Amino acid sequence: MTGPGRLRGTGGGRLAALIPSGTSTAARTPFVLLVVVLLGSGLITLLLLNSALNQGSFELSRLEKRTTELTDEQQALQQEVDGYSAPGALEKRARELGMVPGGTPAFLNPDGTVRGVPSEATGQPALMGARQSLPPALSGTPTPSGTPSDAPSGSPAGTASPRSVPTASGG
Repeated sequence: MTGPGRLRGTGGGRLAALIPSGTSTAARTPFVLLVVVLLGSGLITLLLLNSALNQGSFELSRLEKRTTELTDEQQALQQEVDGYSAPGALEKRARELGMVPGGTPAFLNPDGTVRGVPSEATGQPALMGARQSLPPALSGTPTPSGTPSDAPSGSPAGTASPRSVPTASGG
């Protein structure tokens, strides 16, 4: 047998004198204290880190909610602006301000000559829904006679046709 009985019988006394018989708590106390302090500080650090992450998560969700609200508000404002810039709304507001559609416009050529004969603006409403096309001189499609088909009589060749342009009343 290799148990403790054998050691005692064959000079185990000398060996037993080298191994302390009692447990020494004085040598273990600093080590246990160090392990407890390290575990405690690690736990506190983990708790603080977790709290900081949760706070950041709450801040992120609050900012995402605010972003959604601001996006909705921006879209509502854009729809309102689009409503004001619609052609019908623009014409209505222009009429409320006393503006009327413009008369026949005149154009300046690059060489400084005037093309067309301007006329006064009238108080007649423009045709809503009837789309006026560009005159051949502006669209680049010549007519067979070389003059625009809708040019007023007595105007020089190549003049532009009247267009409905709101102008200030009185001039």
